[in-house]
This record gives sequence, structure tokens and C-alpha cells, in this order.
Amino acid sequence: MDLPSLAVILQAALSPNPDERKAAEQSLTQYAPQHLVRLLQIIVDNNCDLAVRQVASIHFKNFVAKNWSPHDPDEQHKISQGDKDMVRNHILGFVVQVPPLLRVQLGECLKTMIHADYPEQWPHLLDWVKHNLQDQQVYGALFVLRILSRKYEFKSDDERTPVSHIVEETFPHLLNIFNKLVQIVNPSLEVADLIKLICKIFWSSIYLEIPKQLIDPNVFTAWMILFLNVLERAVPVEGQPVDPDLRKSWGWWKVKKWTVHILNRLYTRFGDLKLQTPENKAFAQMFLNNFAGKILECHLNLLNVIRVGGYLPERVTNLILQYLSNSVSKNNMYSLLQPRLDVLLFEIIFPLMCFNDNDQKLWEEDPHEYVRKGYDIIEDLYSPRTAAIDFVSELVRKRGKENLHKFIQFIVEIFRRYDESAMEYKPYRQKDGALLAIGALCDKLKQTEPYKSELERMLVQHVFPEFSSPVGHLRAKAAWVAGQYAHIKFSDPNNFRKALQSVVAGLRDLELPVRVDSVFALRSFVEACKDLNEIRPILPQLLDEFFKLMNEVENEDLVFTLETVVDKFGEEMAPYALGLCQNLAAAFWRCMNTAEADVDIDDPGALAAVGCLRAIGTILESVSRLPHLFIQVEPTLLPIMCRMLTSDGQEVYEEVLEIVSYMTFFSPTISLDMWSLWPLMIEALTEWAVDFFPNILVPMDNYISRGTAHFLSCKEPDYQQSLWNLLSSIMADKNLEDNDIQPAPKLIQVVFQNCRGQVDHWVEPYLRITVERLHRTEKSYLKCLLLQVIADALYYNAALTLSMLHKLGVTAEVFSLWLQMLQQKKKSGLLANFKREHDKKVCCLGLTSLLALPADQLSGDALPPVFRATLDLLVAYKDQVAKAAKEEEAEAEDEDDMDGFQTDDDDDDGEMGLVADDLDEADSTRLQKLTAQAKAFRDDDDDDSDDSDDDYSEDEELQSPIDEVDPFVFFVDAVKVVQVSDPLRFQNLTQSLDLSYQALAHGVAQHAEQRRAEIEKEKLEKASPVAAS
Repeated sequence: MDLPSLAVILQAALSPNPDERKAAEQSLTQYAPQHLVRLLQIIVDNNCDLAVRQVASIHFKNFVAKNWSPHDPDEQHKISQGDKDMVRNHILGFVVQVPPLLRVQLGECLKTMIHADYPEQWPHLLDWVKHNLQDQQVYGALFVLRILSRKYEFKSDDERTPVSHIVEETFPHLLNIFNKLVQIVNPSLEVADLIKLICKIFWSSIYLEIPKQLIDPNVFTAWMILFLNVLERAVPVEGQPVDPDLRKSWGWWKVKKWTVHILNRLYTRFGDLKLQTPENKAFAQMFLNNFAGKILECHLNLLNVIRVGGYLPERVTNLILQYLSNSVSKNNMYSLLQPRLDVLLFEIIFPLMCFNDNDQKLWEEDPHEYVRKGYDIIEDLYSPRTAAIDFVSELVRKRGKENLHKFIQFIVEIFRRYDESAMEYKPYRQKDGALLAIGALCDKLKQTEPYKSELERMLVQHVFPEFSSPVGHLRAKAAWVAGQYAHIKFSDPNNFRKALQSVVAGLRDLELPVRVDSVFALRSFVEACKDLNEIRPILPQLLDEFFKLMNEVENEDLVFTLETVVDKFGEEMAPYALGLCQNLAAAFWRCMNTAEADVDIDDPGALAAVGCLRAIGTILESVSRLPHLFIQVEPTLLPIMCRMLTSDGQEVYEEVLEIVSYMTFFSPTISLDMWSLWPLMIEALTEWAVDFFPNILVPMDNYISRGTAHFLSCKEPDYQQSLWNLLSSIMADKNLEDNDIQPAPKLIQVVFQNCRGQVDHWVEPYLRITVERLHRTEKSYLKCLLLQVIADALYYNAALTLSMLHKLGVTAEVFSLWLQMLQQKKKSGLLANFKREHDKKVCCLGLTSLLALPADQLSGDALPPVFRATLDLLVAYKDQVAKAAKEEEAEAEDEDDMDGFQTDDDDDDGEMGLVADDLDEADSTRLQKLTAQAKAFRDDDDDDSDDSDDDYSEDEELQSPIDEVDPFVFFVDAVKVVQVSDPLRFQNLTQSLDLSYQALAHGVAQHAEQRRAEIEKEKLEKASPVAAS
């Protein structure tokens, strides 16, 4: 296709007719590989329509981004090497020729190409840059060098090696260009663009480390002289835009911002000698001695522009104040700051803290935007007001002795003038700034006398009256300050009550920002409230106001406050649970709609959406003992779960899965509608959600364990088959690390434990994929999980499992590994593997299930090692249970000690018919001497600190059918079966045991009977209240 034909297709891509546009875009996508070079030709063709050139540039950029360096190395390359060479040879020159609109797109292409190709495939790139820095193509060279330097901005160590070469080849030329630009009288805006690019290149090159060429004092000084020149020089008045948004983005102000940025970065890195490495110490000392103070002086002069009513962009002001804040703690810098501190503090910093004309304009014209800016963390990063507050906070924290009293006296004086002025002359804005200061310094004032004891009086005298101020922003500030001090100890409870009532009244204020600040403050009062009767009577009214506000504004702090209320009142929220969930669901959909309309990742709607789901989770948790409520809320929450369990919900997936977990666990039964979510989770796991597998494990466990009959019987969809398809794929995936697949064996265990006797046909396939994964598993924790699958299979059906292991030819290999891992110990003597109680119990049940097998299925040689391993495991399990119980008792300050095994013969009724009765008389005496062995069941090892919950995870708390199985009773019953069914085999087993294992067996037998009695007692206790009712 020739250039004119391609241009026609590009023109069609601009068509208002959607069909024409779609056809053109499909053609472009289809033929892009062949037309890559032609697209570039159209982009630089000045005779072509600019709109067509722009379409070409966008398609060119997108194709290069996707195909220049494919993520998948096996993917077929769509750009030939010849086309790549052609593009690389020409794009550098084209960058300067095209208009800015197209230059942006080509810049993105260059970024992709440089990141992929430099230096290996594009070794001459730097030569081109160096040559053009000395020629007439300076702008193009700087533009490309900026992209090149940015590649290494965040790189460290070996990845940063090329930076040194780039700096060595280009920085002497940059310095020369910079020097000439600075000397131009009445420079144009184009000069500002060049200086800005030089600044950005310098910034990227020094962000993480100073290149060795700049460590040279002479070279560094030459650069610093130029930066200080730019910092000191007044910005040209002529040509400055009138519009505030355009003005702050004007070229010369951008230059000023990047200069301050660079100097701040150097100060942050080298302003504190104590933080320097030995090789950087001399450089840091030179920087501090020669430049830090000069920069401070320039910054103070710049700030003085604000004092006399001049203009300084907010971001520049913010950066300068950050520099000053960092100077407060450094003695030599603080001594330079001191002579000008009062002017700085009271005539520059404090006015920045006060309500101003821009605030008033936004309050009146767009209160929603006023609220958004006030609660946006990103805004805080650029805000002069936030930087001013940070400076004051740092000043009173590090230099409080000489400054706190002085500053508070200043604030008190403002309060006095405000109180004494007539209504029409009151300094409302200064009062707002004073209240902001008091609120911001609350932590310091709460700890410092004499202010600490005066806080309540200050609130009553200067804050409470503003709840009824005729000025909205003071009502809002009063609510905020009250919230900051809600946790102080009020000598008069009526003052706390009055503040709380005023904040609650603020929820109904006519001004939106007042309502929002009141909700934010309410959170602190709810947390601080010791008597919930203060809030209980107005709870319905509070919730009503909450949701009116949530209908108006998307703010995650509103949801935080609601969560606090729900958390505080717990089950008392039951009457409101349905209404709360309905309102939160409605708010969630509104937030999602806003977030979808606004692609900004920091959109408050997206954050508030997460908050809504988290609040729903909090509500469901608070009413977890009221299962009927879950039936009521299901229709409201189901649409959210259905939509957000797809790829649409990736940003809120954890929160949605938590809701699904609550709904499937606490509902009386799992409805068919809830079952419709199963395929969505399977599909998500298969396609993109493997990182969420641990979260998905919980609801999938609930489906299988609480809806077992439906899981087993339903064939459309076939839940068993879909689970197999998922788990077999994940277990076989060689690209998944051991940590990634841990939930898979846990889910197989869930199937075996909950479907005992009903999934025989799945035993062989699940064992096969388990053994296959075991062969290539490296992490011991995953090995343990896979062996536990085998243990659960044995507990499910020992004969069937053993025959399948024989069929797979892995029986000896599996049991050898299992017994070996059971014998591995830590320094403390505790098990190195199978660390959790649950792990040990599963292994006990699996090994015990083998014991009852007839001799033709489990050979006589295999029985003793299995028996001994089970005894050792039971000892370890008993120790761990006892230790956990002791810790629980300690927390509850319960001094009842857990009973250990009885070892005195007098306490044994001799009727158990187990090992002890079959010991020789001669052995009985020696047995008593070996009771120390059995004491392992009683004594805790004080050195077992390494047996912490290092492998504990939330699924430890998941319920399981084996929770009702006592491993000691199960073991004793299995051994009795052997004793009765094959006495000779039993006798051979007991005679093969040495005395220490005979002692352990004796102790286990006694403990099993003790547990049997305890279990019966618990059953009777549970049954008696039911009978009484």
C-alpha cells in the first residue's frame, strides 16, 4: 500500500461514522507491521493534514510500545530488523522537525526504543546526542538525552553503570550550553525550554547517586553557580499568563521549580554528615560549607516575594518550605535561619496557614472540589499550607524551647483580637489559621505543660463558640479541631458531651465542607466515647446523616467513620444492617461510575469504593452471629459480587472476596445464587487472579465444606470437574513458584476431609498431580502441604490410597521422604517441619489410618516405623496444644495449669488393654524409670522460641471436619483394632519397640482415655441446655 492510500485509511479513522472509523482502525492494526516506516513518513510530512499525522503518530506509538520488544520471548517478532534500523536511523532527526503535538508521541516511541535497545542494539545513540549538542540541533539532542537519562533515574548499582559514560560524554557540553543560556539578556521562552531540559537531565542523573565526574569540586561548583544564578534571577515579567493554572506551568516558572527540586534533592542526600558513607563525606562537607547556606538565603529571598504580595507558584513554595524544615535540626543552618525566623514564621508561614481568597472562591463555587482537595493526600504533597504546617511542627518539635511559647503567644493574641473585635471587623481568616495551628500541634500541646492542663479551657473558650459562627469555614475548622482533641481527659464530662453534640449538629450544616469535617471529627469522638449511651439514642439519626452525605460526596474518610461506629456498636447494628448494606452498595456503584469516568488512578471515587466494600465487610462481621440477616442482605450484595469477581473488580478483589467469605460462612445455607459465583472465581484464577489464590481459598473452602451435598451432586455446572481442571493446571504449571500454589494442596485436603467416602474416583488423579509436584518442589513448607494431601487421602481411605501409591510406583519414595521430614528437628528439639497444630494432626490421622490396615496391605516391616513416627507426632502435638493453652490462660490470667499425662501406676485402672498390659513384669520396673520420656507430654521447653508461628496463616482458623476427631482417641482405637484382629502382629509390634517408645505408648493410652472422658463430658454439657429448653 502506497503513502496516499495509507493516508486515506488514516483519514477514515477520523470519520464521525463509527463503522468507517472501526474498519479503518482494523486495517491499521492489521497492516501496521508492513506500514511502520510509512506511518513515520506520514508523521513528518508537512504537506499532510495535521489531524491525519496525529492519528498516524498515535498508531505508530501504540504499535512500537507493544511490539518493539515483546514481553514474551517466544512471541513472533512483528517488526523486522531492517524496519528497526530504518526507524532508529531517522526518528532522532524527526523529533525536532515535528510540532509539539506529534513530538510527544515520538518521545514515547523513543522511550520504548531506548529502554529496549540502549546501549547494546543502539551503540551510536550517544554519539548522535554528543554531536548535536555541538551543532544546531541542540533542542533535539537535549530532548533525546532527557529520555536516555530518565532510563537510569531509579537504577542502582550495576544497572546504573552506563550513567557514568553518559555523563562523561555529554555533561561538559551541557555545562557549556547552560553557561551560554544563562548569560543571554532578555531570554526568550525557548531559552527556558532548553534550561528546563538541562535541569531534568541533571535531576535524572543525580537522583539516586552523584556520578563520579560531578564529585570533582571544580565541576560541581561550576554547575552550582549556574543553578544559584537561575534561583536568584527574577522571572521575566513580560509574557507571564494571567490565568493561574497557565501561569504556574509557564516555562520560566518551570525552570525555577526544577532548580529548587535539584537543590532540595542534593540537600536531602548530602545535608547531614552523619548519614554519609565514608567516600561521600568530603563531598557532603564541601556541599554544606559552600552551598547549603547560600541556597537557604536564596530560598528566604524567594519567599519574601509572598510577603510583599508577589507571585510564587504553590509547588515552588512547597519545595522551599521543605528545605527550611530540613534545616531546623541542623545547628549551622538554624543559626542562619534564626535572624529572619520571626518574619518568616509570622509574616510568611502563618499567612499561608490562613484561609485565603482561593479557598473562599472554591468554597463558594465548587464545595465538592474544596472537600476533595482538603482530603487528598496527593494535594498535600504540593500544598504550601501543608508544608507550612510541617515547618511549624518541626520547629516546635526540634526547637521548642525557644519557639513554642513564642508561637502560642502569637496564636493567643489572634484569639484575643478576634474576641475583642466587632462582628464586622473580626479577623475570621486569621482565626481559621490559628485554629489550624492549634489542631496541627495537638500532639505537642497534649504533652507539654502549661498547655497540657489548659487544653479543655482553650476548647471551651476559643473552639466551641465557632460551632455557631456565621462563617462556614470556621464552623468546619471548629469541628476538625474538636476531633483532634477528642481523646483528651475532660475534667467536665459536659464539655465532651457538648463537643460531641456540636459535631453531630454539624452533620446537618447547610455547607458541605462543614458536614464532611464534622463526620471526620465524629470518628474521633466515637473512638473516645466511654459511655455509648451518649451516642446510642441518636444512632439512627447519625446513620441517616451519613448516607445523605455519602450521596453528595465520595470520600473514604466518611466510610472510615462509619466503620468505627459499626465496630463500636457491634451486634447493636443488627436493626440497621440491611439499610447500611443497601446504602453502602448504592454508594459503591456511584463511586465506581465516577472512577470509570475518571481514569486518574488517584481518583477519590475509587478509594471511596474500596472503603464502601470494607465497611460492608465490617458490618457482616459485626452481625456474624445473626445468620438470618445474611439472607436479607444477599440480594443487595449479589450484584456487586457478580460484577467485581470478574476482571472489572481487580482493584477491589480482596474486599469482594472477604464479603463472599462472610456470605458463604455465616448464611444458614449457601443459596444457588451464591453458587453462581463459583465459576467466576475459577475463571479469574485461571486467567489473571493467581495472586489472589490465598484469598479465594477461603470462600472455596466454605462452598465445599458448607455446601458439600450440592458440590457433589450438581453436574451443571460440574463443580468437582471445574475444581480438578483448575487445581491440575495450577499444580502442573512450571512457571508458578512454590509459594504461588500453596492454596492448591489445601483445597485438595478440603475435598478429602469433607467428602469422605464420596469421591473415590478423584483419589488417584489428585494423588498423581500431588506426587508430580512433590518431585520438583524445593520449599519444605510446600513439601509438607503435599505430604498432608497424602495423609488426608490415607485418612479418607487408607487401602485405596495405598493401592494408588503402589500403582504410581512411589510408595517407598513418599514414605521415606515423609518419615525423614518428620525426624528433622530444630536446635530446640522441636519439629523443623509440620509446624502448625493442624499439620501435625493431619499427619497423625493419616499415619494412624495405616495402622488398622491388614497385613497383606501394610507389611510387618512397615508397621513399627509408622507406629513410632505416630507416637513422636502425638507427643509433639500434645506439647504444642499445651503450650497454646498455657499462653491463652496467661492472657486470660487463668492460673489453672493444664494437666499432663499421669504416669503413676496407681492412677491407671488397667482396663485399657493396650501396650502397658502386654509388657513383661521385668520391664515394668524399668518403665517407671523411663517416665521422664513420657514427661515430654507435660513439660514445655523454655528454649523453644524458634517454634513461633512462623508458618501460621489465616487458614489455620478455617473449620474442618477433623476438628471433631481427637488424634489420641483415634490412635488408640486403631491400635485396638490391630490387637483384636491380629494378636500375633500386635505382639510382634510391641516387642519391636524399645523402652522409650513403650513409655510413650503407655502415656498416649492414658491421655486418650482422659480425652475420651473429657469429650463425653463436653457432649453432656452441650446437651443439657437443649434438654432444659
